[in-house]
Amino acid sequence: MSHDANLALVREFTTSESLIRHMLAVEAAVRAYAVKFGEDPEKWATVGLLHDFDYERWPNPPDHPLKGAQILKERGYPDDVIYAIKSHADYLPDYPRVSRLDKTLYACDELCGFITACALVRPQRLEGLDAKGVKKRLKQSTFAAAVKREDITNGAADLGVDLDEHINFCIAAMRTIADELALLPKAE
Repeated sequence: MSHDANLALVREFTTSESLIRHMLAVEAAVRAYAVKFGEDPEKWATVGLLHDFDYERWPNPPDHPLKGAQILKERGYPDDVIYAIKSHADYLPDYPRVSRLDKTLYACDELCGFITACALVRPQRLEGLDAKGVKKRLKQSTFAAAVKREDITNGAADLGVDLDEHINFCIAAMRTIADELALLPKAE
């Protein structure tokens, strides 16, 4: 479950750089939560990185994430990693989020995508972005309209973290790989 092996799997199934960057952002946030919670950072990072690796090929439910889950099983990934990835899909009632890992992936997924959208419209990108700015954008229903706002609020609540703290935590995690995410401040 090394980062390089997981990233190679992502690149085997995904050509969209924006989707790859999304998975990297979620990986960073989930890894940071693993450290905070005293869990296995590599296992948690694997879940964050691989959660959407099958989406480009099979974007329709329930193919995503079930097709990917089959591939992960064939390649020997642990059952709890596969379960957490399945549980991030609300439309799979047979896979409720039960573990802290399941809940963390769900809490970080939509939020990291929304944070990216917020950063992309700012010259300073992630630098200086905070919960106040993100929450202001959350209130604008036309901004990043495809993002389900209730997934963001419900995810934080289910994880048992304050929404503002959760937003700031994910931003901080994403800043650690801002270059890989193409979210460094624009040169003047």
